[in-house]
Amino acid sequence: MFDIGFSELVLVGVVALLVFGPERLPRVAREAGLWIRKARSMVASVKSEIDHELQLQELQQTLREQKQKLQQEGRAYVEGVTATGKEAAAKPLPDKSPATDADHGGHSDGPA
Repeated sequence: MFDIGFSELVLVGVVALLVFGPERLPRVAREAGLWIRKARSMVASVKSEIDHELQLQELQQTLREQKQKLQQEGRAYVEGVTATGKEAAAKPLPDKSPATDADHGGHSDGPA
């Protein structure tokens, strides 16, 4: 990531030994390691949250698209049903008047 070679690490170690001395160097190195660990943990946490937010946005976009698609299909269905209803309403109903004796040739099926 930082492209640090072995010679740079040795140089940093020698400078740290000269600045902190042999007694304090192990404690400083430990604390530096803890800080580096915390920083990496924070970076990983932020990265995880960003990934989670991106996935959430993708899901929300998919939901919006599906909602629009369903609304369009629903409108098309309602329009089809409405058109069918208008066609059915335009057709005249067959005449269903009650049967009379004249319709049956003067013969009735019931008792006289």
